[in-house]
Amino acid sequence: MSDAFALDHVVVAAATLASGVAWCEQTLGVLPENGGRHPLMGTHNRVFSIANACWPRAYFEIIAIDPDAPAPTRPRWFGLDEPALQRRLERGPCLIQWVARCADVAAVAFELQAAGADPGEPIAAERAAAGGLLRWKITVPADGLRRFGGALPTLIEWDGVHPAEGLAPSGVTLESLAAGGLPRPLAAFLAAKLAELRLDPSARVPLSLELATPRGRVTLQASPEET
Repeated sequence: MSDAFALDHVVVAAATLASGVAWCEQTLGVLPENGGRHPLMGTHNRVFSIANACWPRAYFEIIAIDPDAPAPTRPRWFGLDEPALQRRLERGPCLIQWVARCADVAAVAFELQAAGADPGEPIAAERAAAGGLLRWKITVPADGLRRFGGALPTLIEWDGVHPAEGLAPSGVTLESLAAGGLPRPLAAFLAAKLAELRLDPSARVPLSLELATPRGRVTLQASPEET
């Protein structure tokens, strides 16, 4: 297992961070740990570990627009500004994206472009955490929108400390991750990079994951309507 390209985390969006925390407790049976604020994007989050033997640093992020933060000068990541997604979040939190960790985010972004997709230019971001400042580079398209409904991963490269290093076992474990509906060249690209990822180019659901939780086995899916 190489860490040059690996699952980093999955992203669930919520209308408010408080509603995301309540959903997490009710649906998954765990209380997420404190995250932090993202000054660049005007968002904030809560996180918890979903590590398994295959992906020992995988974690779960619940993210929401921070009402106390100034609006960013560009569209927020993960399509959070999109009216369609905001309407969906009025019905409750939902899975929207997965994020792949890279040793060289710019190089992998270039490879994705050659395979037929534009993940966006890598930008630098940071947030305060209990153990100090976390810094990373992440691909964000200029329009802020997710690609292929979240089936195409956002790319991230951490600079120094990884957030999973400070996360305690949560009692939730990732069982599987699947991406659907990608064009075959992109599916082949991801299959070569991440053999553990389940890929189905004909699937209508762009992204799904299965979790072992204190509430039992839970399946989360991103809906095509949130593309």
